[in-house]
Amino acid sequence: MSICKQPIYPHLVRRVPDQFSWVDHRLIRERYIDHLSTGASALYLFLITVSDSQGLSYYSDQTLEKRLGLDDRGLEIARKELIVQQLIGWQRPLYQVLSLDHRRTDHD
Repeated sequence: MSICKQPIYPHLVRRVPDQFSWVDHRLIRERYIDHLSTGASALYLFLITVSDSQGLSYYSDQTLEKRLGLDDRGLEIARKELIVQQLIGWQRPLYQVLSLDHRRTDHD
C-alpha cells in the first residue's frame, strides 16, 4: 500500500525557525510545553524528529506505542492533547507537525 503524503493543513506547514534547530524555541519560551503531559511531550518530540520538511510522518500506533512506552490509551490521550493544543494534525496514518506561527496570532 502506497501512502500519499500531502499536508493535512497546507496553510500550516512548518518552516525552519530562525534559530538553529527544528525544535522551535517558542515551544518553551511561549510555554506550549507547560500544557502537555509527559506522553504528549514524548510523542511531539518523536514526531518533530522523524517528520519531513513539511512536518509529515506516518507511524503505526503499535510502533509509536513500542518506541514511546505507551499503551493504546496513553497514545490516544497524548495525540488528543497535541491536537487540542494545535501542535499536530492527524488523519490515520498521517501526522503533521503544525507551524507555531498560527498560534501566535491566535493568542496575541
